[in-house]
Amino acid sequence: MNMGSRELRPWHLALPLLLMNLALCAVLVSRAFGGDCLSAPIDYDVGKMVLFHAVLPRLAMAILCGFALAFSGAILQQVLRNPLASPTTLGVDAGARLSLAITGAFIPASLGIGRDLVAILGSLSALGLVVFLSRGRNFSSINLVLAGLVVSLFAGAVSVIITLANDRYLVGLFVWGSGSLSQISWVPFLELVPRIALSLLPLIFLWRALEVLEIGDESSSSVGVRVARLRFFAVAVAVLLSAFVTASVGVIGFIGLCAPMIARLAGARRFRDRLVWSGVLGAMLLWLTDAALQVFGGQSSAFLPTGAVTALLGAPLLLFMLPRLRFFAPPQALAVGMAGKPVLPPRLVSLVLIAIVLLLGLTLLVGRGPFGAWQLLGPSGLEAVWLWRVPRWSAACAAGAMLGVAGLILQRLTGNAMASPEILGISAGVILAVAGALFFFGAFGASVQYLVGTLGGLSVLVLILALARRSGFAPERVLLAGIAMTALIDAVVGVLSATGDPNAILLLGWLAGSTSGVGVAEAQFALVAAAVLILPVLLMARWLTILPLGAPTAQSVGVPTKKARLTLLVIAALLTVTATPIVGPLTFVGLMAPIIVVYLGLANTTLAIGASALTGALLMALADAAARTIAFPILLPTGVTAAIVSCPVLLILLQRRWRFA
Repeated sequence: MNMGSRELRPWHLALPLLLMNLALCAVLVSRAFGGDCLSAPIDYDVGKMVLFHAVLPRLAMAILCGFALAFSGAILQQVLRNPLASPTTLGVDAGARLSLAITGAFIPASLGIGRDLVAILGSLSALGLVVFLSRGRNFSSINLVLAGLVVSLFAGAVSVIITLANDRYLVGLFVWGSGSLSQISWVPFLELVPRIALSLLPLIFLWRALEVLEIGDESSSSVGVRVARLRFFAVAVAVLLSAFVTASVGVIGFIGLCAPMIARLAGARRFRDRLVWSGVLGAMLLWLTDAALQVFGGQSSAFLPTGAVTALLGAPLLLFMLPRLRFFAPPQALAVGMAGKPVLPPRLVSLVLIAIVLLLGLTLLVGRGPFGAWQLLGPSGLEAVWLWRVPRWSAACAAGAMLGVAGLILQRLTGNAMASPEILGISAGVILAVAGALFFFGAFGASVQYLVGTLGGLSVLVLILALARRSGFAPERVLLAGIAMTALIDAVVGVLSATGDPNAILLLGWLAGSTSGVGVAEAQFALVAAAVLILPVLLMARWLTILPLGAPTAQSVGVPTKKARLTLLVIAALLTVTATPIVGPLTFVGLMAPIIVVYLGLANTTLAIGASALTGALLMALADAAARTIAFPILLPTGVTAAIVSCPVLLILLQRRWRFA
């Protein structure tokens, strides 16, 4: 068959989406007019009032928001040279969520000035912090991405803790956090239109320079493009688009990630084409989602979060188009290579590793006495608390070590600093299994929870590997399959959480992660699993050293590329599925630990594996100690505390690289 006849074009997707949207809109209009749209009188009628003042404004808002979010995602993926970038990457959504959580919990009267304004202030504050953190590196893409991830994770973790502590007042954040397009007038749409239009104006002067970025930062600079200034203004435009949408309708994160990917897969190669078709496809997808929700959702359509449901349609489309993916070279700025990084002398490497081990022991001994006084336990004191402190400490360390090594594997294989166990899809499988069990069977014990979560994670692993088998288990395709599966599963969980079921708070508590229920048997299992899964990775250090150089180079030196990729990906998935039920899916230790190791300058792969395990264990041990001491006698969730503990460490390293003689 002629390959040209099979070539996909963006309009091949846009046209069917448009026809489906028009058909669904016809159904909505027909319902409002009682099936007789032509002869029905235009007088006061409840159905017509709902159509003109609720249904149509909602559909218009869906088109506008989908267009703006997709534009934002396309700009960020171009500027940051990373196909995993999206409006959520730079902490805009997390900043808005944290701002609303703080305001609702501590100064609710301030919401009188408007929820939109509070959310916009939070988004812009997050952007300001990201810019401040990355200013010293000339706004390089890697530092913008890492600063954005740090701000996003930190703000997200703090907002989860605030929500758990004030769940009666902040339960509405569940729906807002999943995106709701419900409207009762045209006013929000008419207010959003000029904001989006003004935000898009700078693109008239930026789009040509953005196209030049295709050739890389250095080449762009050589032809007169001021890369740092361009990146700053382009990021500002993208963030403003996302911030205005988020403030108006809540978090609808998947469109900004999915639409540019689908546009690229559909044949939009040039940035100009990709930008336009991303906007068109983003608008079509969100329009289709909302129209379908109103047609088939019945009376509950007003309460179901459109942002979550969007992934139910977009994720299968992304999975369907995945076999058409043609990979481009990974962005040089984000390659997690060690070229040019300072290498620690052996003497200092030993000192760093010894210091980590000593800190691990210290986290076990530090605690609070019966009356809240700080104390450092001796042998006799440790014996008194052995049965309840040591198991949770051991399990946290084992889980942290497993996540750290899993993150190192993924970042080495993909050359992408944003790759982590949380976006592989395995954690999402664990979440779906636990959420399903909670909502349909109620609360259950830790052992059943662990078993259910493990089965869910393994099921998703099998599905992801089946989707990536034809590509030789190319890491990029595995990651994209994992992202699609994660979005799909998160959508299901978001819909369940928005139903008002009291188990939603129990699910949020589990997502936050807690080791308080870990016993001796669970701790022993975690330690044995960590040893059994991490030791083989040390034996595969040669593969992790050579595979990042590319398949041709790896094959030329005798590395079985397909077998090596499959083996390492399976081990990373098993590490993730074993650790997630212990500490929850929101620790992001798997993202932080390998990056910290890179910034410390540990170049040797074997050493980096061991250091990632120790760093992950240390971050979780610090989180465990902080969770049981900071708010004594209240026990904070260990998982989100780990994100709060990890972020300052990475912030310090982002601001000032350690350089050793």
